[in-house]
Amino acid sequence: MTTARDGHLEVGRSVIAMEAEALHRLSEHIGDAFASAVEMILGCRQRVIVSGIGKSGHVARKIAATLAATGTPALFVHAAEAAHGDVGMVSSGDVLVVFSNSGATVEVQPLCIYAKSIGCLVIGVSRNPNSLLMRTADLCLELPKVEEACTSSLAPTTSSTMMLALGDSLAVAVMRARGLSGPDIRALHPGGEIGLYLRSVEDVMHSGDCLPLVGLRSPMSDVLVTMTEKRLGMTGVVNERGELVGVITDGDLRRHARNVVFGTAADVMSDTPRTIQRTARVQEALELMNTHRITVLFVVDDRQPRIPLGAVQIYDIAVPPAPATVP
Repeated sequence: MTTARDGHLEVGRSVIAMEAEALHRLSEHIGDAFASAVEMILGCRQRVIVSGIGKSGHVARKIAATLAATGTPALFVHAAEAAHGDVGMVSSGDVLVVFSNSGATVEVQPLCIYAKSIGCLVIGVSRNPNSLLMRTADLCLELPKVEEACTSSLAPTTSSTMMLALGDSLAVAVMRARGLSGPDIRALHPGGEIGLYLRSVEDVMHSGDCLPLVGLRSPMSDVLVTMTEKRLGMTGVVNERGELVGVITDGDLRRHARNVVFGTAADVMSDTPRTIQRTARVQEALELMNTHRITVLFVVDDRQPRIPLGAVQIYDIAVPPAPATVP
């Protein structure tokens, strides 16, 4: 017996299937015009202005943000506000990208006309190649004609999904053509999870007086004091030359409980401390910890790979999950 809940699931799955099929058709639809659009954006002397209205406007705002986040100066201009003074945000040398499913939206026309009057190139994105937008644009990116996922095939669903994917494709293609790499993206994402993972290990490591280190012959009483004071749940063990030869963790203390009272660091330590280069990214450190199922890495320099410069704990770099909401 089919329940209302089963009906909800069926609708959800069918909508996703329709949008996935639309994206597949969009992928097959991309051709020379897309490559020309990438080249046009790469040749832009100023900024990429992205515009639209309604759901297309929401997509346009997101694409402007994505372009900016991937190394292309970009700005969203609301199509309706443009006719009331916001065209002043557009300057000669900009490239204007306009999203409009029908291509006949009245509000986008004044912006397109103004942009062309001052020498801006216009890229139109629409499903209607014969629309006013596409006749006005210098370059047309035509969307495949597909049904919207809503019951009446009127509310923007598959069309806005295709616009979003096409905009993302443009941004990524331009980013790769510019040769942007991790450090470049990091500079554009100084905060949040991306900013953390793209930072270097050196930026987050515990060093100097905060780095717990003991000698091979240090009595375990001194080891326990060091671990307690430094509060990293471990200590490195170094030889007389200051080279890292071992690590003692809370787990090692439990495994060697009989040596904790009268033993030395050499009796309790694990002799396979894991290290990472100071210039490595935080994401690399996290992946290494997960691979070896450990919670700490010692940071070294490639010129002196056995001399510990610092230590990084998984708690320093693992982004905690969002707290559960309380009903």
